[in-house]
Amino acid sequence: MSERNPFGGTITHLSPAEVHQGLADGTILLVDVREPNEIQAERIPGAQTLPLSRFDPAALPDPQGKRLVFSCRSGQRSQQAAAVAQKAGLPYEEHMKGGIIGWREAGFEVERG
Repeated sequence: MSERNPFGGTITHLSPAEVHQGLADGTILLVDVREPNEIQAERIPGAQTLPLSRFDPAALPDPQGKRLVFSCRSGQRSQQAAAVAQKAGLPYEEHMKGGIIGWREAGFEVERG
């Protein structure tokens, strides 16, 4: 269900389980907007990275027919990234609710180091 994004535009919240399934079946391209030091500490396997501090919607990878979904630590920066992308005219409004914290709490694997 889509709703108003507090940072502008529209946001659709996906659960970690929905994102996990989309990564497994190849229907989701996950874009992590955390900073390099956070990503170095732990990351979701298969996620692309584009830190919010230097976020440029033009630098987003082509999802090639997949759903582009943003993620971060807890779900705030991913909503900001979606708002910036929408302001640039891109159709991306999905993010993973709870970020990597929610991902870990759901019992899904992270890569470390």
